[in-house]
Amino acid sequence: MRAYLAIVVLFFLFIDGLCAQSKFASFLTPADSLVNSRRNLVVVSEVVLTSAALVGLHELWYADYEKSSFHFTNDNADWLQMDKVGHVFSSYHLGRFSSEMLAWSGVSKKNQLLYGAGYGFVFLTAVEILDGHSAEWGFSWGDVGANAAGTALYVSQELLWHEQRIVPKFSFHTTQFASQRPEVLGSSFSEQLLKDYNGQTYWLSANLHSFLPATKVPRWLNVAFGYGAEGMILANLDSSSDLLLPNYERYRQFYLSLDVDLTKIDTRSTFLRTLFSVFNTIKIPAPTFEIRGSRGVKFHWIYF
Repeated sequence: MRAYLAIVVLFFLFIDGLCAQSKFASFLTPADSLVNSRRNLVVVSEVVLTSAALVGLHELWYADYEKSSFHFTNDNADWLQMDKVGHVFSSYHLGRFSSEMLAWSGVSKKNQLLYGAGYGFVFLTAVEILDGHSAEWGFSWGDVGANAAGTALYVSQELLWHEQRIVPKFSFHTTQFASQRPEVLGSSFSEQLLKDYNGQTYWLSANLHSFLPATKVPRWLNVAFGYGAEGMILANLDSSSDLLLPNYERYRQFYLSLDVDLTKIDTRSTFLRTLFSVFNTIKIPAPTFEIRGSRGVKFHWIYF
């Protein structure tokens, strides 16, 4: 969850900086060749924002927990792996945004992938090191593997197709479970958005036109495959707790839905293209089929 807080802080600060200069359309237009001033701005901004995010996480998140010597933990069974899928999502988009910012400054494609796409992995590994010094958590090789998978998803598509045909996305709805343990799952909507795995859904959104270019399928139409889980009050069934908590059945959820690739919407506005790129992290609410394990199949007219 600390990764989600960091990604929100980093990119909304960045887009706010762009919006402040939106009257200069040329400022938002990617350069055809290297512009040193732009590259330097990207590098300095990433260093400053990354440092601020890590310091902020340390003070706002870790300060309330006991420190410890560096140690490892195996949390691969926790939260039905929802946290691991979240790491894939965060690493992918941190790397994607960093790569796109370097593209904006005119950096070569090779360096975009080498220094930009790897940013998500490097940043989240730094967060993992903070975890390793916290008695509450620990350095997780499972998290590191998920971070590497997110980076690999972005880089492999650029190398194979020179475009992103499959994009990880996120959606959220409130659940009954947060009120059962608000100190862990969140007491407000903003906290639940970050902490309540029961209400989170992660998607792989695939662009149909990219795979079927000869058809008349709209360029912006996607099909999305989602994963979620419910019934999770504790991280896993072996978690010890002195709290009297309701006993819910824990189960996985799989989804099939339609989606929109905002980056494929035709527009001449460089500002809108930038905005669409940022918000292409969010799954558009749409009719959805849900497979609920032994509970069968459910259809949602609109699913968030």
